[in-house]
Amino acid sequence: MKVKHGEYIWHNAEFIAWNNAQVHVMAHVIHYGSSVFEGIRAYMTDRGPAVFRLKDHMRRLKDSAKIYRMDIKWSVDELCLAALDTIRRNKMGACYIRPVVFRGFGTFGVDPLPNPVETYIVLWEWGKYLGPEALENGVDVCFSSWNRMAPNTFPAMAKTGANYMNSQLIKMEAIANGYTEGIALDSNGFISEGSGENIFLVRDSRILTPPVSASILPGLTRDTVIYILRDLGYEVIETPVPREAAYIADEVFFSGTAAEVTPIRSIDKIQIGSGKRGPITKKIQREFFSIFEGKRKIPEDWLSLI
Repeated sequence: MKVKHGEYIWHNAEFIAWNNAQVHVMAHVIHYGSSVFEGIRAYMTDRGPAVFRLKDHMRRLKDSAKIYRMDIKWSVDELCLAALDTIRRNKMGACYIRPVVFRGFGTFGVDPLPNPVETYIVLWEWGKYLGPEALENGVDVCFSSWNRMAPNTFPAMAKTGANYMNSQLIKMEAIANGYTEGIALDSNGFISEGSGENIFLVRDSRILTPPVSASILPGLTRDTVIYILRDLGYEVIETPVPREAAYIADEVFFSGTAAEVTPIRSIDKIQIGSGKRGPITKKIQREFFSIFEGKRKIPEDWLSLI
């Protein structure tokens, strides 16, 4: 499927043509996975196209780079401006934004420090990550045989390319077995997250979600969902969640920038609730998308107008 992408890419404060964004085969990132990145969405809103939680995403990008001792020359505000300028330069509205920072070609070997740090911002149009019908009908998923990384191995709070090798194993195993997505457990056997999504469980109108200590990426859509749920008066508990709790939940749903809010209708071929999108999941979807229609009060800096 051909994807529409921007003609120009932001690279180290300059615009280059899409086809000129090339990396040397001996770049450190290719051999050792030394990259950090973000996934950000721009939506059409009642005030025109706007990027959702841009500053928070760029702050997390800087945080991820700091953990790996990668020096990004630009401030959070400068990166935000660069993203908006890239969207304007490409004359795009609703789109997916991928800032990526990696170590390029300098020297050979594991030591990353002598290699230059490259910063890019790339755009393309991306629809519904788990399929166009997933938001309404839900998806069939499984628990993966692959766990998330144990504490003090790979930092789960950093959004790095290397961490997504684990995600690929989870995703490929799920697809090979006929599922849309997989859910990983942490090293203690508690629910962690999907290959690229956080997870929520609903039981008797109480909402459970794994804590940061369960080797999850602290998702910004996850944070948004928690904000909305608590604003609506629901109890949200961040706590270790055993695998079997998912089977007997009334509702289970994913959250993520790409996945947005996607219901799960079955896990390991066990039907969840009624086997379709539940009422709380539906309410969260409605409230989430109402942000872009100007119908929900949110912090002022959550929408950056293009």
